Amino acid sequence: MKRIDLFLSEREVNKVCKAISEAGVPGYSVIRHVTGKGLAGEISESMDFSGLGANAHVIVFCDPGLLSAVRAALRPLFEVYGGVGFISEAEPL
Repeated sequence: MKRIDLFLSEREVNKVCKAISEAGVPGYSVIRHVTGKGLAGEISESMDFSGLGANAHVIVFCDPGLLSAVRAALRPLFEVYGGVGFISEAEPL
């Protein structure tokens, strides 16, 4: 089983989730208003009111055979809208 962690603008969550579904992944989880610090710098809490600049974390668990379809669906979106993704191994409890 593979785990995919995606970090992207909240404005693009619907596009990304649609692409994930179209790639054949049966489900995902979305955590909105993610803050922190990364290569692009710190995400400010001062964005609370407007929501501008707020990020989301999308978590996907899928069969390894779906990775190429997920990559093909997400890379064009990340090239246009930004965002990052990481793939790791996941073992059920």
